[in-house]
This record gives sequence, C-alpha cells and structure tokens, in this order.
Amino acid sequence: MVQAEGRTFLFDGIERITPGVLETFPYEYADRDAEVTISTDEWNCVCPFSGLPDFGTLHIRYVPDRVCVELKSLKYYLTSFRTVGIYQEHAANRLLEDLVAACRPRRMQVELDYRLRGGLHTLVSVRYP
Repeated sequence: MVQAEGRTFLFDGIERITPGVLETFPYEYADRDAEVTISTDEWNCVCPFSGLPDFGTLHIRYVPDRVCVELKSLKYYLTSFRTVGIYQEHAANRLLEDLVAACRPRRMQVELDYRLRGGLHTLVSVRYP
C-alpha cells in the first residue's frame, strides 16, 4: 500500500508472483540451437513508489537446452505480476531468474520496454548467463 498525494493505492507484494505455474516440455532437437522469441505488449505491474500501474512490452529470447517453456503456463505466470508492486529493474531480473530456474536454457534475454510515463522511457534488458 502506498500513500501518495492524499490517496491510498493498494497493491500486492512480490510473494504474489507465481513461478510455480511455469511448465515445460521436452525440446527434441537439443543438438541444434534454436532461438525462441516470445513477445507480448500486455505486460503490466505496479510501481511501488507511486502505486500506479506500469505498462509495457515484454520480449523473451532464449535458446533451449533440454526443455522449452509452455506458453499457456507463461501467460498465467505473467498475469501474476499485474497487481504486484515491483520496480521496473527488479521485474526484469525476477522474470529472468524464474524463467531460467524453470527451463535451464543455454542462454536467455529478458527485455522490458515500458511505455512513457512523465516523458520518461525505460528499457530494461537482462541476460543469462
């Protein structure tokens, strides 16, 4: 909960993020590097400073090793961020950590491209390894 300009905004803590919903399936071409790109312009979470929603585009790029991320489970996971108060830089890192833990890729990049707020544009990009 945040008190800003005489208003109270309720939001959830990071304990509401649900990495346990992430599922995988076997990657049958482990001898071949295939870069998988997943994008959505429906990313959102809450700014823990202002209590206002942050919106943006999420890009995930990874090279699977033995398993791939199942997309419906990824949608459920991403939806768990909608009411969570988390800084933009922390959100990108949390996404990367949870996804790497779920699928152990050869490499992965998570990029959050936030929409303008107050004339400022933020793009956060994190990589594994």
